[in-house]
Amino acid sequence: MVEDFEQCYRAVSSKDGRFDGWFVTAVTTTGIYCRPSCPAVTPKRGNVRFLPTAAAAQRAGFRACKRCRPDASPGSPEWNMRADTVGRAMRLIADGSVDRDGVSGLARRLGFSERHLHRQLVTELGAGPLALARAQRAHTARLLIETSELPFTEVAFAAGFPSIRQFNETVREVFGTTPTELRSRSAHRGDPATGALTLRLRCRPPFDGAGLLAFLALRAVPGVELVDGSDAAQPLLAPAADVPARTYRRVLSLPHGLGLAALTPRAEHVDCTLRLRDMRDLSAAVERCRRLLDLDADPLAVDGALGGDTLLGPLVRATPGLRVPGTVDGTELAVRAVLGQQVSVGGARTLAGRLAQEHGARLAEELPSCETAAGAADADRGSPDTDDGAADANNGAADAIPALTRAFPTAAAIAALDPEQLPMPRARGRALVGLCAALADGAIQLDPGADREQTRADLLALPGIGPWTAEYVAMRALGDPDAFPATDLGIRHAFARLDAASSPTGARRTTPPGNSQCAAQPHDARAVAAIAERWRPWRAYAALHLWATLTPTEGARS
Repeated sequence: MVEDFEQCYRAVSSKDGRFDGWFVTAVTTTGIYCRPSCPAVTPKRGNVRFLPTAAAAQRAGFRACKRCRPDASPGSPEWNMRADTVGRAMRLIADGSVDRDGVSGLARRLGFSERHLHRQLVTELGAGPLALARAQRAHTARLLIETSELPFTEVAFAAGFPSIRQFNETVREVFGTTPTELRSRSAHRGDPATGALTLRLRCRPPFDGAGLLAFLALRAVPGVELVDGSDAAQPLLAPAADVPARTYRRVLSLPHGLGLAALTPRAEHVDCTLRLRDMRDLSAAVERCRRLLDLDADPLAVDGALGGDTLLGPLVRATPGLRVPGTVDGTELAVRAVLGQQVSVGGARTLAGRLAQEHGARLAEELPSCETAAGAADADRGSPDTDDGAADANNGAADAIPALTRAFPTAAAIAALDPEQLPMPRARGRALVGLCAALADGAIQLDPGADREQTRADLLALPGIGPWTAEYVAMRALGDPDAFPATDLGIRHAFARLDAASSPTGARRTTPPGNSQCAAQPHDARAVAAIAERWRPWRAYAALHLWATLTPTEGARS
């Protein structure tokens, strides 16, 4: 986009927030860079440069604007859309890959030499992997400085800096101030007694947060995740006006240990509270929460593309800003997809809960501070096996959430099980154990850097993994906005109903179209796939709109 100077300048002149995250504006006369919607006076044409990333601006010597805070804007939706090397690299860097594995590890994961990867990133993004990772570290450091009481020494190493000196220099160069001054300007910090961090995760409006939580609540795995005040009888994706603000809570499995997340959607952001065993996981935790809630999506682009469709148009207008739920753990999502083959959502949820209780790590063993709060809740309930608490999303206090007790099992733990002893058909048990064996030994990787098409092919090569499972995993674990499970029974029912309602015969029916007893027979999967071609590259969003038309009973069977 930065190649089109006029388009970028129009966006800056109009303070258009839709372009925040797509590019940054570097002002040569002041030496600062801003987001497109910065409220400051629009600089003259001759005094601006448009750069694709904050890292490119920092590499060119520009500091972040203190007024608009470009580092806090939503990420570019381009990285979610792109399946090429640059897109995969950006997703991995955001997840902290360079800090954990170095540039050499990132290059190996992508299948290129370090030199080739550096050249490709500099050509397209104006910065190499080290500069991009440095920008990520700076953002993480700012989060910790402003939201915690951690000593700066701990902040530096938690953010990935190798030394205090480099930490201080980077903060000064990127933000034009010192860590002490940054902290003194922050009015809201986490609770030092509980170690909770309170953040705001920005997103582009419109944002159907209520619909996201309704989707997650219906599928929440007992012991691993929950939605406060959830009601399985509510519609799959209820309109925001019909459902009060609720909070999604879950256990996170992170590179250095377990954590807890509490997420409360608002109109233009998500209130996020995190409790982490190891602060080095902050960047990964934030990125995974963003992916779970699809916060980097561009809803206006999606709605604009699908809103004119004769079939989907009314659905898009009824639910603007719909998001595709992702996942915080690709392995977990893949396991749950296999468990969901040919069973109801409730049945798959029960099986996943049993696996978690029997084979998942106990939360209290990694976050001992949770044990006291959970134990008090147990005393009231007389339950000896409840051992967790979660942080409050509004004030950072530790609310006892005894339903959260376990992390989801690892691929290695499930791969070691006897498929014949699992509570499911033997063929599915063998498929589950085979999938987890491939995930455990690295033959298949479901991280943000996965090659989407190759991963689909690798999944389909496994016994017991069919097109529905591969597409569902691509949609939610790989974040492919164009994934589409055409064989899904719920989608086929929704197609049939919408098709019948739009036909002259369907228009004369007196029976409500939402009544499953009178619904037309489901469309053939091949016909559904053929029609869905016109929705590229947003077919995953189309699938969510179709699922949203289902009654709770139908949705539970989808």
